[in-house]
Amino acid sequence: MSQEHPNQFALLGQRRFAPFFWTQFLGAANDNVFKFAFTLMVTYQLQLDWLPPSMAGLVIGALFILPYVLFSATSGQLADKHDKARLMQLVKSLEIAIMAIAAWGFYAANVPALLGCVFLMGLHSTLFGPVKYAYMPQQLSERELTGGNGMVEMGTFVAILLGQLAGGILVDTPIVGPENVARACLALAILGRIASQYIPASPSTDPNLVINWNPFTETWRNLKLAHEGLAVFRSLLGISWMWFFGAVFLSNFPAFAKEVLHGSPQVASLLLAVFSIGIGIGSLLCEMLSKRHVEIGLVPLGALGMSIFAIDLYFASTGLPASAPYTVSAFLAVHAHWRVLADLTLLALFAGLYSVPMYALIQLRAQPTHRARIIAANNILNALFMIASSVIAGALLGAGLTIPQVFLAVGLANAVVGIYIFLIVPEYLLRFAAFVLTRLIYRFRIVHDERIPTTGPAVLVCNHVSFVDAVLLMAASPRPIRFLMDHQIFKIPVLGWMFKLAKAIPIAPAKADPATYEAAFAAARAVLADGEMVCIFPEGGITRDGELQPFKGGVMKLIDGLPDVPVIPMALGNLWGSFFSRVEGGKAMVKPLRRGLWSPISLTVDAPMKPADVTPDVLRARVAGLLA
Repeated sequence: MSQEHPNQFALLGQRRFAPFFWTQFLGAANDNVFKFAFTLMVTYQLQLDWLPPSMAGLVIGALFILPYVLFSATSGQLADKHDKARLMQLVKSLEIAIMAIAAWGFYAANVPALLGCVFLMGLHSTLFGPVKYAYMPQQLSERELTGGNGMVEMGTFVAILLGQLAGGILVDTPIVGPENVARACLALAILGRIASQYIPASPSTDPNLVINWNPFTETWRNLKLAHEGLAVFRSLLGISWMWFFGAVFLSNFPAFAKEVLHGSPQVASLLLAVFSIGIGIGSLLCEMLSKRHVEIGLVPLGALGMSIFAIDLYFASTGLPASAPYTVSAFLAVHAHWRVLADLTLLALFAGLYSVPMYALIQLRAQPTHRARIIAANNILNALFMIASSVIAGALLGAGLTIPQVFLAVGLANAVVGIYIFLIVPEYLLRFAAFVLTRLIYRFRIVHDERIPTTGPAVLVCNHVSFVDAVLLMAASPRPIRFLMDHQIFKIPVLGWMFKLAKAIPIAPAKADPATYEAAFAAARAVLADGEMVCIFPEGGITRDGELQPFKGGVMKLIDGLPDVPVIPMALGNLWGSFFSRVEGGKAMVKPLRRGLWSPISLTVDAPMKPADVTPDVLRARVAGLLA
């Protein structure tokens, strides 16, 4: 049986994760206590001609995000060059100094000083972002990465929610409100610094890196660096789109609550609360749904849910009757409002399912020496997309669209963007198909999945029972597999299209088509040379009687001259008799749901073999042993 791994909550009991988690949690909470309290103070308590209340939120938001654009490239270099634990400790020390200045600003009601601190806290978050996401893959295994990202994402949104609620309550305290905010911000910064002291050492991944201090040339270089890995770069774009999408909703909650839902300011806080809870639940669900792997098949599911519930929010919030401002209790007493809250919660939940696997994919596949700079490129793109979100949403509202109509437009745009991303990065779509197949049609159990390597070249050898064997192996693997497949299978509708998307390598019998035969092995060896995995079905075709057929010699041709490439025997069990097998007199896909839904199947992975120990008969015996 495969090794049992604790769930994501168990990470909170381990030193490699818990101090890091609480450090980032306290930092996110402090950001929001400070920003929200300051915004309310300028909006309600101070009368400034040069900073009217209508502009306060915009100015504070812009100042906070500006460092992401200016300094993300530099922060990525620092995180790749230095020990990440030490860097986080220095950043948290900087936070204490910033909050000391902010405390004086709150006591003296000095708005320029507080605006300067907003910029500096943005710088603090800019420095912390790349080191945060580059730290996790150094400390967590591939099986823990999705859960760890889910915990961080959940923690961040809970911290945002609690920080804004605390900031609002503290600053609203008569007479001593600003002083209470000052004390709270300073205390959170000190607690964050204490937590960071316990983060274990995380050595530099590129100690010889020469820092380029020019943010503009380095930003461009980071974006080019990210673009070298297309799957990673397009995941960066996908995450940035999620921030564009989410920013439209978050920035419009106050006006949506007041003008559309006819609610009090507390109703706006309720919308933020259900949105944050939704993100948190979706982020935590990722580990369970992905079976503790990096499962990018969740991304299309997340995108689908985001669009469905954004579009339904338009219908749910259109035509609500005008009313005096609702209190929270009065708002909840109206049945129609529950649909609005459900849409927001589910929209956010699916956004969590969408974003967490993308973050995990970037961390897993980015080169370790460049990982923090790739994350920095992500932060730059996020900031640019959020700025574009504000501009475009403002333009749509200025053109006469209502807030629900803006939500509808973004929901429809999300569907278009999703389709585009999944067509140019078909791996997402293929993994989604594999996800559906292994969660809804079959109950898929994997034995010893830890033996499938997460890095380096490998040859996977498996029995061939059905037309969906390759899809099932995709679902089991934490990274892409290139399959050597009979050229005839590409002629099958839908499945043939899917295998073309997966870049399967067509192979024909040597006697029938020697050119295709040789080209297939040349292509497969090139894949191995690039450090990727190749799978071959050595029986040469799908079994017609359910029995394991003799293994042919193609695998020997593939590994010839590759003494260091491991060969991993695998066996698919209990697939014979399923809809996709040739059980109906040599024909497959004849009787839909012939074994019902959720019929149990399995994949058993054997220990890797050295090429020198491999022969077709030995391999067949190993696979037969797995099926016994």
